[in-house]
Amino acid sequence: MKIALVQVASPADESPTDRRARVGRMVAAAAGADLVVLPELWAPGYFAFDRYAEYAESLTGPTVTAARAWARELGSHLHLGSVVERDAQGRLFNTAVLLAPDGSLVHTYRKVHVFGHASREAALLTPGDRLAVAAAPWGQVAATTCYDLRFPELWRDLVDRGAQTVITPAAWPAARREHWRLFTTARAVEQQVLLIACNAVGVQGDGVELGGHSRVVDPWGTVLVEAGTDEGVTRCEVDPGIVAQVRAAFPVLADRRWPPATPPAAPDPTAEALTGP
Repeated sequence: MKIALVQVASPADESPTDRRARVGRMVAAAAGADLVVLPELWAPGYFAFDRYAEYAESLTGPTVTAARAWARELGSHLHLGSVVERDAQGRLFNTAVLLAPDGSLVHTYRKVHVFGHASREAALLTPGDRLAVAAAPWGQVAATTCYDLRFPELWRDLVDRGAQTVITPAAWPAARREHWRLFTTARAVEQQVLLIACNAVGVQGDGVELGGHSRVVDPWGTVLVEAGTDEGVTRCEVDPGIVAQVRAAFPVLADRRWPPATPPAAPDPTAEALTGP
């Protein structure tokens, strides 16, 4: 399985329209990959809080529409990172989207843990409230977004739903880059998943430097590739069978003992009497 991570900067003086055109050229340079992955909210810029409402779109809007065309041109799966999605009720979400080689939607995920520390995301966006896993040629795939890396219970829920690969777009600051490295490795090892994490680069907002260092980590914790801090495409190859191999060789998930299984409650004889025919 060939993977391409496309690190993107989102300067404030570049419109989303111009950025889509530029990123489209970057995605085209990833030709030959089976899966191409972009960062979180690259079209508006994660820190463009004042313009979230202006740049919000539906899943038939300009960013997803452009990405559908890119996927078809590549003949590859494309994870477009995430967009500010406006739903039919006018609510805004941070929504990640995975597309098939024919441009159809494979998987969407509304970010559950919207960020509030030195960020207005939590004030502006509605948290997601559901998880899903989808089938892909390399196995069962799911997504988390950026801050979700700090919440292992969400990841364990995905594994319980069958996830083998987790794609994580992010706009993770350089100031906490070592946390990024730690959590991406930890989540891959503890959940025995293939973790594909694509981070933004450049400077946004009030001088916030994004951390880059997009990486692919296998279930042993081996970092298969790690980018630097520049825009561009970083590639690697991975055996899609690695997750099944690791889970079979070192069956941590099968050895779970907590929470303990709860025995079925004994029948309540009064309940039958009260609710009988």
